[in-house]
Amino acid sequence: MALKIRLRQQGRNNQQTYRLVVTDVRTRRDGKYIEMLGWYAPLATGQEAMVQAERVTHWLQQGAELSERARELLGRTAPDVVRWHEEKQRLKRLKETARRRKKKA
Repeated sequence: MALKIRLRQQGRNNQQTYRLVVTDVRTRRDGKYIEMLGWYAPLATGQEAMVQAERVTHWLQQGAELSERARELLGRTAPDVVRWHEEKQRLKRLKETARRRKKKA
C-alpha cells in the first residue's frame, strides 16, 4: 500500500480549512485517511497551522511521500523535518547512482 501525506479539504464555502493527513494514494482528496497529522487554516486570524512533526517523521520513515502542498506547509511549520527528508532522498539517489555505476562496470 503506497502512502501519501497530503492536505484534505474541510470547512464550508469561503471558509476553507485543511487537515494534513496520511492516506492511501488511491483515495480521493476528501476521502478516508489513516491518521491526521495537523491542520491548516489559511483564513484564520492568529494561529494558522499546527503540525505534529514527530508523527510526520514517523510516517516518512515508514515510506510515505509528501505532496507538494504538504511539503510547502511543513517548510513553514517544521522546516527541520523537510530538511531531514530531503537529505534522506538525496542519499538514496546517491546510493542508487553508485549501484548503477557498479553494475555497469
